[in-house]
Amino acid sequence: QVQLVESGGGLVQTGGSLRLSCAASGRDISSYPMGWFRQAPGKEREFVAAISRSGASTYSAPSVKGRFTISRDNAKNTVYLQVNSLKPEDTAVYYCATTRGSSTYSYTPTANHEYTYWGQGTQVTVSS
Repeated sequence: QVQLVESGGGLVQTGGSLRLSCAASGRDISSYPMGWFRQAPGKEREFVAAISRSGASTYSAPSVKGRFTISRDNAKNTVYLQVNSLKPEDTAVYYCATTRGSSTYSYTPTANHEYTYWGQGTQVTVSS
């Protein structure tokens, strides 16, 4: 059974930073791409960033490019999202996710339906 547990969220001021972590259990994540999504109140869940199984390829949504960085440590079975220069519109619950099947080394899925396993989320609140 695959489990994903996010941590690291919190309340920060505009311009602040956080490091979100996603610890996986139940599988060795080194064969699977990982992604981060977020959902603000009253809005649909949206893609934030994805990283390939090897970590060599990443892709970020235009709204966070240059401010958020996704990374992974396969030895620790953990994925990270470094979030910098935070804005009030970044306020949301942040979720990590992984796919059902393994993939090619460079694949970075961006759509909700491509992911099967999801964590419970961690709240990020940015005050103005």
